[in-house]
Amino acid sequence: MGKIYLFNLITLDGFFEGPHKWEVGWHNVDDEFREFAVEQLNSTDILVFGRITYEGMASFWTTPEAAKNDPIVAHQMNSLPKIVFSRTLKEASWNNTTLIRENAADEMMKLKAQGGKDIGILGSANLAASLMQQNIVDEFRIMVNPVILGKGNPLFEGIREKIGLKLLRTRSFKSGNVLLHYAPGGSV
Repeated sequence: MGKIYLFNLITLDGFFEGPHKWEVGWHNVDDEFREFAVEQLNSTDILVFGRITYEGMASFWTTPEAAKNDPIVAHQMNSLPKIVFSRTLKEASWNNTTLIRENAADEMMKLKAQGGKDIGILGSANLAASLMQQNIVDEFRIMVNPVILGKGNPLFEGIREKIGLKLLRTRSFKSGNVLLHYAPGGSV
């Protein structure tokens, strides 16, 4: 496969969600964002989730509302192969999903070795933190939304050591969103 990337939306003060699970009403989504999402999904072979993100994504992207409001992204989200890493989930019923219970880092490296397009870890802060500490993530795609929540759940909670990053590129959106692309290896 190509590279393993992490994509997440955050607030200016570093939260990926408010104080409660799936409190993401602050996501700044417009037509330009949707075009970006389509481009990103077109370059992705497999979507990867932790349990919490998987459950939230599956409950949203399979709805008639998602198909009506964002038909292209909904189609891609529902049709792309997906992996959910979970020790507690009993089954993964979202279309084209494989449930893996153990060894996330080993499984991710096996996927990467197969060649092809990118592997996208969407959301999934706990899984991402675990993979980051094992140097599995090749690129960080962080979209900063122009909002300050004041409280919420931080994206990189659980990271125990500094991880140096180098800026690859940025993209500004008319909405005020700024997409930051980083690779591991910068100075700390």
